[in-house]
Amino acid sequence: MEAGLALMRRRLLPALFALVLPAPVCAQAALRVAAAADLEPVLPPILAQFEEQTRIHAAATYQASAMLTTQIENGAPFDLFLSADLSFPGRLIAAGMADTAEPAPIPYANGTLVLWERKDSHLPFPSLALLSDPNLKLLAIANPERAPYGRAAVAALTKLRLYDSLKPRLVTAENIAQAAQFVDSGNADAGLISLTSALTPKLTASGNYFVIPRDLYPPIEQGAVIVKSTKRRAAAQKLLDFLLSAPVQAELAKSGLTPVK
Repeated sequence: MEAGLALMRRRLLPALFALVLPAPVCAQAALRVAAAADLEPVLPPILAQFEEQTRIHAAATYQASAMLTTQIENGAPFDLFLSADLSFPGRLIAAGMADTAEPAPIPYANGTLVLWERKDSHLPFPSLALLSDPNLKLLAIANPERAPYGRAAVAALTKLRLYDSLKPRLVTAENIAQAAQFVDSGNADAGLISLTSALTPKLTASGNYFVIPRDLYPPIEQGAVIVKSTKRRAAAQKLLDFLLSAPVQAELAKSGLTPVK
């Protein structure tokens, strides 16, 4: 009988201690980041560095900026929104859904549009001339209604007076990451994608890119806001400050974004 009671105590005590001891920091709910799709190749190592330094775990959801904005407007539980432009977080500020006294989002980087194609393509090396090549059958872009890079692509093609002729050949992706997938998988001959995508090891190995001149499209100014409904405002501010710090801004530059500092 005593042996049975001793065995029961050995089994129950660890469970009881687990109930009364405080949870470790890493078990706290993650800081929830709504991140533009062009940040998917860039943000994971930055979030890992942030967690190492602060012990705050942050998890990102990557989608088109418009889609993330709609989700936040519909009550999605995000703490921080990192958009690929200023208009979508600006929309949240105008609606009173951003935790800020400022009239505009906080810029954290600028994006760059590039023309990318596979190395095994039958087409010439990427350049503006490629966009006029009659053998270019399908050109991938992000949805201009949802993704700032898509709007930049349409602006560039329009300024080059090529949009009308290329419109029937456009393959429209939900976001810039999917546009890169379309052309990398061979479902498009070339793509107007982000430099962040073109600089990933996968696309660097499989393709070549040409930087679209910046005077062909409006600046892709990427901005952030803290979501008003957050219950972790201090942690969200820490992550935003971390993103704006000099070392992290230098990391953004290496990954295809132009720093703001």
